[in-house]
Amino acid sequence: MRKVELLAPAGDLERLKIAFTYGADAVYIGGEIFGMRSAAKNFSKEDMIEGVNFAHERGKQVFVTINIIPRNDDLLQLKDYLLELQEIGVDAVIVSDPGVFTYVKETIPNMEIHISTQASTTNAASAAFWYNQGAKRVVTARELSFEEIKELRENTPADMDIETFVHGAMCMSYSGKCVISNHTTGRDANKGSCAQSCRWKYTLMEEVGPGEYKQVLDDIDPEFFFNSKDLCMIQYIPEIFDSGITSLKIEGRMKTAYYVATTVRAYRMALDEYYKDPENWTFNPMWLEELKKGSHRDYSTGFFFDRPDSNSHNYKSASYIRNYDFIGLVKGHEYETGLVIVEQRNKMYVGDKIEVIGPFKETMHATILEMYNEDGDPIESAPHARQTVKMKLDIDVEKDYMLRKPITVLNI
Repeated sequence: MRKVELLAPAGDLERLKIAFTYGADAVYIGGEIFGMRSAAKNFSKEDMIEGVNFAHERGKQVFVTINIIPRNDDLLQLKDYLLELQEIGVDAVIVSDPGVFTYVKETIPNMEIHISTQASTTNAASAAFWYNQGAKRVVTARELSFEEIKELRENTPADMDIETFVHGAMCMSYSGKCVISNHTTGRDANKGSCAQSCRWKYTLMEEVGPGEYKQVLDDIDPEFFFNSKDLCMIQYIPEIFDSGITSLKIEGRMKTAYYVATTVRAYRMALDEYYKDPENWTFNPMWLEELKKGSHRDYSTGFFFDRPDSNSHNYKSASYIRNYDFIGLVKGHEYETGLVIVEQRNKMYVGDKIEVIGPFKETMHATILEMYNEDGDPIESAPHARQTVKMKLDIDVEKDYMLRKPITVLNI
């Protein structure tokens, strides 16, 4: 049967490796220039080479974003950068600007090109235009419904890929074209420096007379009225297949390795179950619960079924929901002692009841029985950021498994 690509974000080399380990088919990354997430750690040339080699050894792919809205001076470095990407061996570049597209075709004509969601492709004619120019893939605008995507699929060449965001943060502005950040902070959202000013608290006032103002939306307090909920489509795998989408894209190059692991793992499980028996696939609530154990906002279905209404925004808070702490990443084993080597990510204690996740594995429960520092001295807690600890657990774990524990809320 037809299979879809699971495409994950990777803000750095660690997250790239975690994405592939936990089941992604491809990742999209940014270099140190030309990407829409300048605040992400992003990839140096050396890291990009290592990441591409890691992917290709596993039959996976790496796509690189070149999707800023450039000015003339931005283009001065572009040809050299494109030649570097070709030399490294990346599998495709993601572009939104026709000028950048032209540079790619002229400079590295054999490179696969994907048209970014920033290009606002909302119809079959636009998609076909890009295909006829030489694009292999179109990333649809986030403002399309399943019905519109299906119609686009039916009226475009069969070998053109359709990539669509199915999970992650939603932008309140059309296809991400926004200047609120520019106005409030001077940071250019269309060149990768969005300050997410839409997540701030605002008061909306109406002038009802000279020097006289009335608060609008005064039934909403506080007024985070630009604050979109996150997108989550894990419950709708059959609808995704029926629409003709060929690549499922997860948002989040700014997110942590733990976010990448939990999100990729949940969608991987849902997709693999669908492949086993599409006709009898049923949604497993556990997959959604796993997604909720990562940092997230309340979820919505975006534009997929209808235009968003007030239920697609969270007017009360712009804060992320965090019910679990990612406390450690398994780095290996000390075979002479049988202890597990863990890189600490949040404070943990001997005696903690924890959960353990691994690629293609059900969630496991464990207890931290013993802990030692790098010198082998026993310790009761691991309070220092990214310290290496050795521990004894009551279950077997493998490299790249992740440890987490529920956040305890104190009622004072």
